[in-house]
Amino acid sequence: DTLPYSIRVLFESSVRNCDGFLVKETDAMNILDWKTKQNQVEVPFCPARVVLQDFTGIPAMVDFAAMREAVRNAGGDPVKVNPACPTDLTVDHSLQIDFSKCAIQNAPNPGGGEQKPLARLSPLKPPRKPPPCRGHGGCRGSCGAGDGGRASGHFSAQIENTPILCPFHLQPVPEPETVLKNQEMEFGRNRERLQFFKWSSKVFENISIIPPETGMAHQVNLEYLSRVVFDVKNFLHPDSVVGTDSHTTMVNGLGILGWGVGGIEAEAVMLGMPLTLTLPEVVGCELTGTVSPLATSIDIVLSITKHLRQADVAGKFVEFFGSGVSQLSIADRTTIANMCPEYGAILSFFPVDNVTLKHLKHAGFDKAKLEVTEAYLKAVKLFRNDESSSREPEYSQVVQVSLSSIIPYVSGPKRSQDRVAVNNMKSDFQACLNEKSGVKGFQIAAEKQNDVVPVQYEGNEYKLSHGCVVIAAVISCTNNCNPSVMLAAGLLAKKAVEAGLVVKPYIRTSLSPGSGMVTHYLSSSGVLPYLSKLGFEVVGYGCSTCVGNTAPLPEAIRNAIKQGDIIACGVLSGTKNFEGCLCDCVRANYLASPPLVVAYAIAGTVQIDLDTEPLGTGSNGRSIYLRDIWPTRQELHTVEEEYVISSMFKELKEKMEKGNKRWNLLEAPESTLFPWDLKSTYIRCPSFFDKLAKEAVPPPVVENAHVLLFLGDSVTTDHISPAGSIARSSAAAKYLTSKGLTPREFNSYGARRGNDAVMTRGTFANIKLLNKFIGKPAPKTVHFPSGQTLDVFEAAELYQREGIPVIILAGKKYGLGSSRDWAAKGPFLLGVKAVLAESYEKVHRSQLIGIGIAPLQFRPGENPSTLGLTGREQFSILFPPDLSPRMTLDIKTSTGKVFSVIALFENNMEITLYKNGGSLNFVARRFL
Repeated sequence: DTLPYSIRVLFESSVRNCDGFLVKETDAMNILDWKTKQNQVEVPFCPARVVLQDFTGIPAMVDFAAMREAVRNAGGDPVKVNPACPTDLTVDHSLQIDFSKCAIQNAPNPGGGEQKPLARLSPLKPPRKPPPCRGHGGCRGSCGAGDGGRASGHFSAQIENTPILCPFHLQPVPEPETVLKNQEMEFGRNRERLQFFKWSSKVFENISIIPPETGMAHQVNLEYLSRVVFDVKNFLHPDSVVGTDSHTTMVNGLGILGWGVGGIEAEAVMLGMPLTLTLPEVVGCELTGTVSPLATSIDIVLSITKHLRQADVAGKFVEFFGSGVSQLSIADRTTIANMCPEYGAILSFFPVDNVTLKHLKHAGFDKAKLEVTEAYLKAVKLFRNDESSSREPEYSQVVQVSLSSIIPYVSGPKRSQDRVAVNNMKSDFQACLNEKSGVKGFQIAAEKQNDVVPVQYEGNEYKLSHGCVVIAAVISCTNNCNPSVMLAAGLLAKKAVEAGLVVKPYIRTSLSPGSGMVTHYLSSSGVLPYLSKLGFEVVGYGCSTCVGNTAPLPEAIRNAIKQGDIIACGVLSGTKNFEGCLCDCVRANYLASPPLVVAYAIAGTVQIDLDTEPLGTGSNGRSIYLRDIWPTRQELHTVEEEYVISSMFKELKEKMEKGNKRWNLLEAPESTLFPWDLKSTYIRCPSFFDKLAKEAVPPPVVENAHVLLFLGDSVTTDHISPAGSIARSSAAAKYLTSKGLTPREFNSYGARRGNDAVMTRGTFANIKLLNKFIGKPAPKTVHFPSGQTLDVFEAAELYQREGIPVIILAGKKYGLGSSRDWAAKGPFLLGVKAVLAESYEKVHRSQLIGIGIAPLQFRPGENPSTLGLTGREQFSILFPPDLSPRMTLDIKTSTGKVFSVIALFENNMEITLYKNGGSLNFVARRFL
């Protein structure tokens, strides 16, 4: 009764899976004794299922295919190589925005005046006529002027792959052209990958593939895959999940224990191995008070993020309790849980309660299933009672958050934890211009801070200055299950258009719903045409802007930004705003709620005080302020109740189960072993199993290793292994060019994660990588034997030819950000034997071990500076045969200096994996 609910889930799993080998009785008893054993023992956990997204799913499935090949070559039966744990793979990260509807072409005055015709929807078709029937120009009915009065009424909902019906003539209306074009491009450029996924779904047991254009992995996981309670032939147990998407934690808002892991760990779980984790501390987050009417879920998320970062919850579970919890909808809870990777917690758990059951009813759970779910959870004490008399669990520590104190915020310009109150945005950005270049500052000279660069674009002159908005993306990522914030954006757009406000045409605007459900309620509530008129047209379904898949800015705008050294801004409602992640010329990126994204797009700059300065001038010549068009909570509540209904979940599930026509017609082989195409630049058999033998070979001694990179603090997984576009001058681009590809065919790093040759060359290829050997951001390093400055891959290749091992020196929080297995696989294939850092992001540390790289940590109070290390020395590291968790090792340098470090292995299982050359080889040996 006193255990935190999240620990109760671990306890149930240990009891149910206790076999005396992988899970022992002592493990269950250690969990039961959590209060005294937390942070002291390691325990196994067997998740009920695994969720993969295609960026990390494709290398996982390629590894499975390669493992089949290696097991066959070593004399084993390849047919036995299958996922042992139910696995769902969602193809959602391959969408790129090739086509988007430009904003309204407008005269230099942004506030009103005569508007020009709508811009062309794509390079392929001319402009359409002014759209009748609320913007659906494809209606074949006789729409006339007389319909204008009725255009304000309801019109049918839109879900991808289903036609819209004109409400006046009941004739099918084509989908928005941008969606169709982006779908065509997605299937065209990713055909090889999609065929490989189709092969995987045919030959591997226990795996299902969710095809493209269905939705984002975490959205699909939440809306469709989540069971809450598993029912396997009338045997009930709690739903739980690990996923290769960092947003897997979203399901914790439904009372489902789940978190993000690397592809390496996910593969081990897929093969039936438990995850091993140190029995965590659980931080109880008590929510009290009532939310301010102007605060959105994003504001709640960022406020709680700040509180939990300050409480230092890294590597811990967070569990929510208190009177404020019952005031939060499931949408609010999942939004909060979704952001937990950004504040470092393993997960953020909301136990199932009456609010959860009401949501499940609307989401399509039938009465019988709801009754069984409630009865079971209450029987095993996993149901949270709302009554004040109920006893709360005991926690490691308690953090109190008053919802009443939360005000609107944005986050940026470089990190999600740097919150800025909206009413301080203008002064904060000015401070960033003044501040020294670093995690927040840009160091712009005072005399250049007021520079204005005129630019000609489509026949009109515009002026760019510091703070100008050039990318505005409404993404239903943290908000994909929270209709209120997306509807707020739509209602704000409606009021803005009616007032005569517009968005400048050069701003790259886009609307990327997480699934058809989002499009459904935006469409059926009548706000989608207004978003479209401001340029926020649906571009497709999948991750795009967050992972760097934004279409290039207009060349004239890019040139003006670069020539004037302008600090241009991107504003998006996603979760990723690391520097350079959207576009190389957009240096300031802010996370904001969807309605604020629309507001800043209209304003055209972040250098505005939204309380006192107008967004623009209305069609009647009157100044329009944010307060004039901001929807009230009552408006939002009314629209949400009327349009966000259970039928949307039902229809979406039906479409997901049917798939789509392109996927259903896609052909793929059915052979036991994948027929590798040696000419393929997408799918290649990796070299991880080249030395697979029945017995493990001890790790080699690291002797006289050179430092490949000398890095600072907060090096993210995106710095290590970028997921965005492939730069034309990069090592990966050279490789693809040598294979006969043109730059237009390069696609992105994320899309090519099934090709180790591309991904190795893309490792440390981020243009914002700051290597202390170089002294400025660039994907370069020094090859010390020759003294040459080279691309990181070229230098690593030379070291490997010379037989010289390499290591990496880094500062605090190495591996921050999204879980990304190639951030470990890439360095391994570059020849990196060890990383020596001041501290690590937990998931990335385990990924390094899982691939066979030793994570070493400086002792407290020590770092390269205090030890007098320049990084130009050579390092020798001896790993003793009796290596134990957190053992102290000695490192000797070529200058004669000797210092001690901590071998950051947390348990004996991690040491076993390291000695086996990583988890992939360890698992493969079980089939020999």
